[in-house]
Order: sequence, then C-alpha cells, then structure tokens
Amino acid sequence: MEVLLSRPVVVALALLGAGLAAAASVLQARGVVAQRGAHRLNLLGYACMGASMALFIVAGLRGVPG
Repeated sequence: MEVLLSRPVVVALALLGAGLAAAASVLQARGVVAQRGAHRLNLLGYACMGASMALFIVAGLRGVPG
C-alpha cells in the first residue's frame, strides 16, 4: 500500500492521465480515432487523474512522507 501512496506513483498517474486526455483530443482532431474512441480515451485519462488525486489525499491523511 505504501508504494501506491509514494510521490512518484501519484505523479506518474497524474501525468499518464493528462497525456491520455491530451492524446484523445489530438487524435480525434487528426481523424485517427472516432468520437467514441476519443471519448473512451478521455474517460480513461480522467480516471487516472482521479485515482492520482485520491491517492494524494489518502497519503496526506495517513501522513506518508514525500
């Protein structure tokens, strides 16, 4: 559990989510993926960012050092 609450994991999830959300927009604009695929990719990105925020909050409440 402590590994999930570590700073590198939290930051990596946030960056992964941001990258997926940005990729969804770029790929849809270029016509590489359809609207439905871009929507799913966007949801996955936001899920990663949400998990990152949840882990950040739990780490703060548990007093896990940086």
